[in-house]
Amino acid sequence: MAQSEVGKIRIFEDFTGLEVAVGGTTAPPINFGQYFQLVGQGLAETDSGAVAQAGLSGVVRFTTTDEDVHCLGLQTDTMFDIGKMAPLVMEVRVQLPSLATEEVFIGFSDVQTDLAIIEAAIMHGATTTLTLTASDLVGFFLADELTDDEGWHMPYNGGTTTGPTVSTSVASGVDAVVGDYNILRLEIDPNGTARWYIDGVLKQTVAGAVSTTTDLCFNCLVESKTTATKSMDVDYILITGNRDWTI
Repeated sequence: MAQSEVGKIRIFEDFTGLEVAVGGTTAPPINFGQYFQLVGQGLAETDSGAVAQAGLSGVVRFTTTDEDVHCLGLQTDTMFDIGKMAPLVMEVRVQLPSLATEEVFIGFSDVQTDLAIIEAAIMHGATTTLTLTASDLVGFFLADELTDDEGWHMPYNGGTTTGPTVSTSVASGVDAVVGDYNILRLEIDPNGTARWYIDGVLKQTVAGAVSTTTDLCFNCLVESKTTATKSMDVDYILITGNRDWTI
């Protein structure tokens, strides 16, 4: 199998140079940078979109429209296969201006849609129950409707290990704090073993957490759970993996 030195994929978005609002009156998807699409139900509304924030290193704020179960964020194409492209690494630096009445999913799934939503498409959390709607997902999750409503959770589904339906089994013990950044890092091996890190500390390792054959996309989404806009600030997104040399 012919190969070359260009065997690594590195996707990095630092959001520097974003000077104007993106979205608001424009229907999804909207090309965002070199690698991503800005997606979400309600993106065409004037109160929804992506706006640069103050900061020398580049920060973007994603804001939903003011409707229940409406979402906003970034996704890639369905372009990642664990068996062919791992080790796969994702790292996102993120903070939330509010922790009330919202849901967040950052990771990989087999759900790639212009009208992206978390609940009823990827997963949902209420009290201590996780509903894993996507057949394949792995990442970080935060939900106001969970009993642990400020904690980062580490769900997965689709691998040889059954995905969790009880939130306490995948609670990281790390709370999001309004105005403070967390660095969320996910590492996935070619055999589907996944490791979750928060702020440089390993929080969970699961063998067979994710399918090694299902094609996945990257999701970075915030969703309103009420009739009010909800926001999420992202400093950078990094994704690395191997090139698929079988095509």
